[in-house]
Amino acid sequence: MGGMVLVSVWPFHAVAEGGCPPGMYPIGGQGVQGCAPIPGASGASSQQLPAPPPRPTGRWHKTWGAMAIGRGGDTGVSKGKDSKREAEKVALAQCATWGGDDCKVMLAYENQCAAIATPKASNTGSSFAGGPTVQSASDTAMNSCTKEGGLQCEVVYSDCSEPRFESF
Repeated sequence: MGGMVLVSVWPFHAVAEGGCPPGMYPIGGQGVQGCAPIPGASGASSQQLPAPPPRPTGRWHKTWGAMAIGRGGDTGVSKGKDSKREAEKVALAQCATWGGDDCKVMLAYENQCAAIATPKASNTGSSFAGGPTVQSASDTAMNSCTKEGGLQCEVVYSDCSEPRFESF
């Protein structure tokens, strides 16, 4: 008689220690049972992934400003321009529009503030200064005007060329 082979098929479920899923161990006692993560285990059930870093919603663009003055004292200014060249071109054009002759750029600045201080009396010219704030630029321009011999100097222009945010 030939040998008979008995094959039995039983459903098979993989379980880890004490019936807990991989990366977990049994806890509890006296009829109360649960599972807890195994410290240092790398199983997905015992490890939470950190939140992904926030995605940028835009970007900052640097902006430029410039100040120009002509031989007769006429000035031209610009701010919020995308390049130094554009800022200087606008300031020179404005200076010429006001009647300035032989206009020259006296100051070009990026992402900062600027001021012009002019004396009411003396043979000195205007002073141009840049700085992180209107106050600091104005103070520097006033000090320069006074140092150069200007009498009764006053700030005749101040403004800032600040970065511009572009949303996506």
